[in-house]
Amino acid sequence: MCSIILALSTLFACVTLSYANRGPFLEQIGNTTWTFGNDLWNVTQGAIYASNVYFRGTELVGSASGHYMGYDGENNFVWSSAAITSRGEDYIDVSFSCKEGELHWVIFDGQAGAYQYFVNRALPDLSILRTLWRLDPKLFLNGRTYLRNQPLPDFSLYQNATKVQDETWQLANGTFITKYDFSDYVRERDFYGVYGPDVGSWYIHPGTDYYNSDHLSQTLTVHRESATGDSVQLNVVQDTSHFRVGEKVVQPAGKVWGPLALVLVILENEGSVEDAKEQSSEELAKWPYSWLKDAAYQSRGAISGDLRLSDGRPASGAAIFLGDTDSARRPSIQGRDYYYTTQTDQDGRFSLENVRSGTYGLYAWPDGGALAGVYTNLSMSGIKVAAGAVTKLGPLTWSVPDQSKRLFSIGEFDKKALGFRNGGPPYQHGVSEQSPANLTFTVGKSQTSDWYYAQALVGTWTIEFYLNGSDLALGDRAGSATLSLSFAGYSQSTAMDVTINDQLLGSLDKDTFASDPSLYRSGKTSGEWRLVQYSIPRASLREGFNRLGFIITRYTQWRGFMWDSIILEWA
Repeated sequence: MCSIILALSTLFACVTLSYANRGPFLEQIGNTTWTFGNDLWNVTQGAIYASNVYFRGTELVGSASGHYMGYDGENNFVWSSAAITSRGEDYIDVSFSCKEGELHWVIFDGQAGAYQYFVNRALPDLSILRTLWRLDPKLFLNGRTYLRNQPLPDFSLYQNATKVQDETWQLANGTFITKYDFSDYVRERDFYGVYGPDVGSWYIHPGTDYYNSDHLSQTLTVHRESATGDSVQLNVVQDTSHFRVGEKVVQPAGKVWGPLALVLVILENEGSVEDAKEQSSEELAKWPYSWLKDAAYQSRGAISGDLRLSDGRPASGAAIFLGDTDSARRPSIQGRDYYYTTQTDQDGRFSLENVRSGTYGLYAWPDGGALAGVYTNLSMSGIKVAAGAVTKLGPLTWSVPDQSKRLFSIGEFDKKALGFRNGGPPYQHGVSEQSPANLTFTVGKSQTSDWYYAQALVGTWTIEFYLNGSDLALGDRAGSATLSLSFAGYSQSTAMDVTINDQLLGSLDKDTFASDPSLYRSGKTSGEWRLVQYSIPRASLREGFNRLGFIITRYTQWRGFMWDSIILEWA
């Protein structure tokens, strides 16, 4: 393995001769200027920016901005003091203080980088908390996430492109470049970062309990800064706005984000992804880190459970979210405490280890597969996790509808647009415009992939379905049918009328749904999930072909409805 620099959420600097052979150190060189590092690297930190980062004679920031931290836009922290708050045989813990809290760098002897974590003292209610690096674009040429590994857009492209919205540019050939194309789902990450032929800077999050929200949480990672050309590496540890209906969340004093690991790889050969992958595995094996002497961080237990559907089936492949006890706050914007995610196995069993002790709420919902036709969720509160113990739950019963009353379904109910045409990764701007204005889907003949992931253009999408005498006999007993429309996202101000055999069932628009930014920020999998149900009188259905209509009456470019699933069943 090549020479590796291990650092957490922030950058490292290069060793100069004056700092050789002294191990981890912190030195104040001005009222609000400090230098810290070890034999391999050193960083010069000012009141806001760490603008000088050296490693083995190479400066890594250049004319870029360097490292800084803040919340909700450009509310950047101003560091007023620094101190070594603890030390071990081979490391020091350096804390930089501001009015909002403390940013810690944990520096080990012989490691080219540092671990990093932030402790809240007086943060306001917020939606976004992040650290970031703006690095020398001549050194850091490429970006890598678990979804993408490619060169960052060349800075020259922005000079001759047309800006069409927030950090989104259209080139002369009609294609787009945008920072949102490198977004990803935070709980599916392995490692991500920027790299070139000689150096790479990587974020590794072996523990994700300080991330907010559930499985569907997604945020920014890396991009080219359009104004300056800097190579940008973002560490967004709190985000309840970029791809969902935004909301600011109260942050309790003492909350800790991290520790996470940043790995800076100095390469002997071009390409550093394999080295970062190896380091990621090593960090995962170390987590939770024993060197963090925080009682609440070290106080951990485990939880296991057995989840069954009310029809007797095991809840195979269900999404499991351990979150807030207050179930009135939807999982997508929960973010004041610590959170854990997993899935059930084929037998409906699940387990979570290294859970911080405390009281949680448990949430479950279908994640496609065997549960594709289930549209209900499970939630329960008051789940207590004690240190050193395993909390055993179950068997838990999840109430689900009688699927024998199902007339048809399109798409797997999983709160995602997977399976539909153009749905799913990678992130890409403007793809919703490729969906047709008019579409006819015939149940029993058409395939799921004939339905598009997003609907936006003015026109009508029609579902044709056939009912015979036996179908209608069931309807005579039921009295009505239920139409369930599950949307993976919605961006205003597109509007839709829903009809059955030309009779209006209802209208959906910006007054029905709050807008989320997923569609116009390159999202093709999910945004903020919504479920709408309509009752259809038996008299509105007939023997032979029936027609459901989804009629777009108002169009807004790159906005619209992102589909998840459509289900029709007798009540």
